This record gives sequence, C-alpha cells and structure tokens, in this order.
Amino acid sequence: MPLDPQAQAVAAALADFPQPDYATLTVPEYRAMLAAFPPPPPVDVPLSAVENRTLTGAAGPLPCRLYRPQAIGPLPVTVFFHGGGFVSCGLDTHDTLCRYLAARSGSLVVSVDYRLAPEHRFPAPVDDAVAAVRWVHDHADEIGAEATRIVVAGDSAGGNLAAAAAKVLRDGGPAICHQLLLYPVIDSACDSASFRELAQAPMLTAEMMRWFWRHYLPDAAAGNDPRASLLNGNLAGLPPAIVITAEEDPLRDEGEAYARAMEDAGVRVTLCRWGGQFHGFASLLGTLNAAREALDFTATLLAKALAK
Repeated sequence: MPLDPQAQAVAAALADFPQPDYATLTVPEYRAMLAAFPPPPPVDVPLSAVENRTLTGAAGPLPCRLYRPQAIGPLPVTVFFHGGGFVSCGLDTHDTLCRYLAARSGSLVVSVDYRLAPEHRFPAPVDDAVAAVRWVHDHADEIGAEATRIVVAGDSAGGNLAAAAAKVLRDGGPAICHQLLLYPVIDSACDSASFRELAQAPMLTAEMMRWFWRHYLPDAAAGNDPRASLLNGNLAGLPPAIVITAEEDPLRDEGEAYARAMEDAGVRVTLCRWGGQFHGFASLLGTLNAAREALDFTATLLAKALAK
C-alpha cells in the first residue's frame, strides 16, 4: 500500500530539503543537518517523575534518563537505546517516545546515552548497552525497579543494540524477560529485497544506511560479528520479542527475517508490519496517528508480558 496521507505529507516536506551527498558527507555535517530540523510538536504524557542520572558504561559514566510512570513500585524496567544510525541522536531526540512508552506500559524506562560512532565504533556501543543493563540490574532497588523484570528495547540502530545486548546477556546474565525492537537494523549486508525495492524511501534510504554502517564498523569483516549482523550466530534461548516493522522501510525485510529466525530457534515472537509507514514513524507522536497507534499496541503487549 502507499504511504498513508499523514506520512505522505511528512515525506513531501522532507523532499523540500536538499539531499546530502553520502560520498562526501561527514558525521559532524550530518549531525548539524539533523539539528536544523524543527522538532516534532510536544505531546503531554502524564508521568510520576523524569530524572536525569548517570550510569556506569563499559568505559566510564554515561548519561541516562529515567521515566517513572504513575504506578506503584517496584516496577518492571525497560532499558531503551535510541536510534540514529549509530552516529547521532540522544536522550532528547527520543524523549517523547520514552515518556509515552513508560506511561502506557507501566514500566520504568531508562533511556541510555551510549557512545556514538565514529568516535566509538563497534563494539563500543554494544558494550555500553550490555553494561547499562547490568547497571540497571545491580541498582534495581535504588531506582525502584524489579531486577527480575528487565526489558531491552530500541528503535532502528537502538533496536540493533537492544537485540545484541539480549544475545550477550543470554550467555552471561542478568536474565532479560523481553525484547522490544522497533524497525531494527539487523544486517550489515544491506541486501534484502526491501532494501533494493525501497532504496529511495522517505526518512531512510539505502545509501544512508550503508553510510551509517561504514561509520559504525571498524572494517567490513566486523559486520560478520553476530553482535553486529544479528542473523548470524545462535538465536536459541533469547527472550521473547516484539518486533515492529514499517511497510515502506528498506529495513523491513531484515527485521522480519530476524523475527522469523528467532521463531525458528524456538523464541516466542510477536511480529507486526505497520502499513503505509516509513522508517522512524513511531517517533513522530503528535504528527502521525500511526505513531500513537503503534506505541499503544506495543505498550499493551509489553504490559501483558510484564504482568505478574
């Protein structure tokens, strides 16, 4: 199906901006380009508290932000990793999404400002993701969370980090009870059918995604690591997962392939393709009705999965 009317309006507005040349674009230029975009309209989300803190990453302290829902604790906790192609974005760009997820799921959300590439290439962000989950587990009493009900979550590149952390922690603990992956980056090969068919899709193009991978990986061989290209390696024993893909997204097929591969390995998976939407749509709360619908859907599933 084509883009829905709201998504089409966003795509038309984006088309008015000059398209960068990814053969010469630098990461500072890309970050400056993102900063120039007007922010989405604010969304009023009722929460008990929002608190900026610091947690211990793999190589030192990392900023994080805690979103506490209006619920009685101790609470299940969702450790969230933002998207941005491994090279951009942070706590503020994903603030509304995290607020909404906390309010609707009843889970304490801890959003993590992991180190970015190319200053810190793979596996540094994965190491930070693993360290952040371990910090949340070890400080669960302090932050009012339940150490036995930890979710890893993320969108796009953050979905890759959440899934990679689930893989690492499966073998070394602590136990993760669920994964929430929103249109995740899965495969450095960038060679799925949707990657070819939707190479010029709004919000994320094939050329852009290849540019992200070039800045994230230290070399092409690193893309074979099962913490980078997640279809590689053993998937048995991973925690149950919710996987959301977008119909008009180059990453659609690789996200769905990962969901099917987990199912084949015996993992319980809920997979939903959101029709008429492009990559990143769930961040556009207040602009796209589909963003609210998708987050309501995932938060409801997550709340059920976390119910005692």
